[in-house]
Amino acid sequence: MVARGEAKGRALLRGRLGRRLCPLAPVVVPVLLAIADAMLVNGLELDLEVGVSMLAAAALVLRRRFPLPVFLFTLPGLYIGYIWFAPMIGLYTLAVHRPGRARLGLCAVLLITAHFFPYPISDFVLTDYRENTQVLIDACVTSAAPIALGLLVRTRRELASRVEDLTRSLRREDRLLADRVKTTERARLAREMHDVVAHQVSLISLQAGAVQVSTEDAAARAGARTIRELSVRTLEELRHMVGVLRADGGEAAEADGLAPQPDLEELPRLIEMSALDVTYEGGVVAGASGTKTVERAAFRTVQEALTNVRKHAPGARVRVRVDPVDGVPGEGSGRAEGAGRAEGAEGAEESRAAHGLRVEIRNGPPDATATVPALPGGGHGLVGLRERAQSLGGTLEARHTSDGGFVVRAEFPYGAG
Repeated sequence: MVARGEAKGRALLRGRLGRRLCPLAPVVVPVLLAIADAMLVNGLELDLEVGVSMLAAAALVLRRRFPLPVFLFTLPGLYIGYIWFAPMIGLYTLAVHRPGRARLGLCAVLLITAHFFPYPISDFVLTDYRENTQVLIDACVTSAAPIALGLLVRTRRELASRVEDLTRSLRREDRLLADRVKTTERARLAREMHDVVAHQVSLISLQAGAVQVSTEDAAARAGARTIRELSVRTLEELRHMVGVLRADGGEAAEADGLAPQPDLEELPRLIEMSALDVTYEGGVVAGASGTKTVERAAFRTVQEALTNVRKHAPGARVRVRVDPVDGVPGEGSGRAEGAGRAEGAEGAEESRAAHGLRVEIRNGPPDATATVPALPGGGHGLVGLRERAQSLGGTLEARHTSDGGFVVRAEFPYGAG
């Protein structure tokens, strides 16, 4: 029981009561020490010595706001009441807050004088050299100690402040260096993309144009026209992407605003040019109630899913469905790849209802007679789609189906972008 009471008391001190008492401690503790010193030296009988000593102790309440007047107010307590704590604390406070050399030197002389000469002054014996020397040394130490301690505390505070300023400066320099490295890397990536990718795509466009002009076959001419259109569109997007990479700061945001913004209106054209057996079921009007960011995310999801079908499931039948949805789970629902829905009441608490958009791309098993194209892949497509969905407050699910196919389902809340 006693241990429990002590634990409760410590918790109370660390809690709200402790937070209230901590700011008062530097004000109250010196006053209490000075009062205890006055009572030990002069007793409890009310006389002149006790009166000036108590007034000197009470004056310490204002020592931080008026350090010099408070110190001067404590000197009569030292001279008449023979107290030490009040004038030493006053001199220490003066050294911390008003560390002028001339001021501290004069105050030190005043303290030595008040300590050296007795009260009343008629009791002073000039010929008592040994006792006078001891009292003078004691007075010098009494004045030097609080000044030295006060200057040490002030120097320590200034050093801590300078270290903090230096730390902030180093952090700022680190951020500037990181931004500079990032800008340099962005410029290098822009050069690489422009020099390598743009050159190759330009050759593809030129070759497709040559085939379109020279061939007599209508199907070949249509295929060449499609290839040329895709190449021109890729070059246009690449040009804007290079501009974004080269831009920095506010220019990056401005360049991003100039980049092409595909939305749901371009989905039919994307599906038509995919050369896949796709059934498109569009249950939402492009731009009717959503945001361009959400529609762009839906477009990129369909684009990446169709690319994966071409790579991994050639000849498979694909169904693309875009529907509005009234309840879109947020990030807290946390659908992982191949995982189910959130469990129980916890998942229900974490979900939030919001008008949004659902995109589903489902393909069947690949055609065994179809030739698998040797297309390179880094395995980052679905990861990037999931990150895009999470950044908009939505979710993405990608998993294999029981019939050997694959399904990609994403949900985006409107207004998140």
